[in-house]
Amino acid sequence: MIVGVTGGIASGKSTVARAFAALGIPWVDADDVAREVVEPGEPALAEIAARHGERVLLEDGRLDRRALREIVFADEAERRWLESVTHPRIRERLEARLAQLQAGDAPYVLLVSPLLFESGQHRLVDRSLVIDVPEALQVARTAARDDVDEAQARAIVAAQMPRAERLARADEVIDNGGDEPALVAQVAELDRHYRALAGARPSD
Repeated sequence: MIVGVTGGIASGKSTVARAFAALGIPWVDADDVAREVVEPGEPALAEIAARHGERVLLEDGRLDRRALREIVFADEAERRWLESVTHPRIRERLEARLAQLQAGDAPYVLLVSPLLFESGQHRLVDRSLVIDVPEALQVARTAARDDVDEAQARAIVAAQMPRAERLARADEVIDNGGDEPALVAQVAELDRHYRALAGARPSD
């Protein structure tokens, strides 16, 4: 069984994944794979450079993510083109990584993805787990973590799938508006639930 873990920016997806990992559950991070497919030597980076030139490359030949982000945020057609180049490659690698994990002895595995629904990656999973936090807390955490002002943080949150829509598509929800012990308790309860669904023995 594959559980997709998603949530808005600064909702705590990685923290949740680490809590599941402490219970013996492996995970694949779609963000890590998305970075891999545009590394130097990768076909996707060559296509991006051919389209936009050196303005999207750093001196060492790596992708200048900030420059590319400015282009795609300003032009919907360019965003769609970029997705057509990267998303199929990301999906192919995710499928391979998930298959490797499923070949192990874990009762279920996680796919952690901020764009689980938007990218169509929800089709790879059996259950969708949304990590939910109040928008005000998202803004505060984003501003602190990414060193941006409140207005920028609000713009980032506003650009993502609306909270209500994300929650409506969830099979399960974790409320990460509280402290760490509360979060760990919710993860432990869901772990028991997922093990039961997968027909596995409870964890020790």
